[in-house]
Amino acid sequence: MAAPTAYSLIATDLDGSLLRGDDTLSDRSLAALARVARAGAHHLVVTGRPAPRVRPLLDDLGCRGLAVCGQGAQLYDAGAHRLLWSVTLDRELAETALEKIEAEVGEVYAAVDQDGTDGLTLIEPGYLMPHPTLPALRVGRREDLWCAPISKVLLRHPHLSDDELAATARSVVGGLATVTMSGPGTVELQPCGVTKATGLALAADHLGLSAERTIAFGDMPNDIPMFDWAARGVAMANAHPELKAVADEITASNEDDGIAVVLERLFGGVPAVL
Repeated sequence: MAAPTAYSLIATDLDGSLLRGDDTLSDRSLAALARVARAGAHHLVVTGRPAPRVRPLLDDLGCRGLAVCGQGAQLYDAGAHRLLWSVTLDRELAETALEKIEAEVGEVYAAVDQDGTDGLTLIEPGYLMPHPTLPALRVGRREDLWCAPISKVLLRHPHLSDDELAATARSVVGGLATVTMSGPGTVELQPCGVTKATGLALAADHLGLSAERTIAFGDMPNDIPMFDWAARGVAMANAHPELKAVADEITASNEDDGIAVVLERLFGGVPAVL
């Protein structure tokens, strides 16, 4: 395990981790990240949100570098507003995966994130956005979801819990797609083999950094591959039990600036007066 002073790449999830529940960043978190930058380390956002839904937050962070978006399906250059790399989910495979899942659990409600820096989030009738602040366009029927290349499919079930839906999806989808659970009401299908870890590894290679110098923060099972890849994984106090079980450390919740608590310890600094 790397010594604290050796961490040169700080990988943070957004929702439930760096962001507070109202989608804002605290002054304390911003101050801690500024200290990281002054120390010469890199902060990298690694999120399930697609690039178009991340850009405003990167602006708040003053980030003009890279971000891993779409559960690892996109490597986004914020300064140039372009994708350095992206992989799409085959739409026929996505339809087949949905059919297999519905054959087991009954009707599910679906949404998609379109590929590209200006891609839309489309939601079919019955689907409720887990993050009401994120913009989405409602379509009239499921067939309309497939009108353009997509990076992932989001699923909700009217009765099953997220854990139950994710477990069933994994058991029937097989090699068609990767199944992740990234937050309350957010079970997702993404390109097979694509995870936050694959995106993080690509970004680290682009920056000339390594897993041995990376510390990662997260709160949901979709962060497990990232924790496996990084030298150290830190789960939030509000994290899912599956992530806590594999974490090297558990910090305070996102509402209590848990990431800043760890960064202040590693990089010095005095907690902001709130």
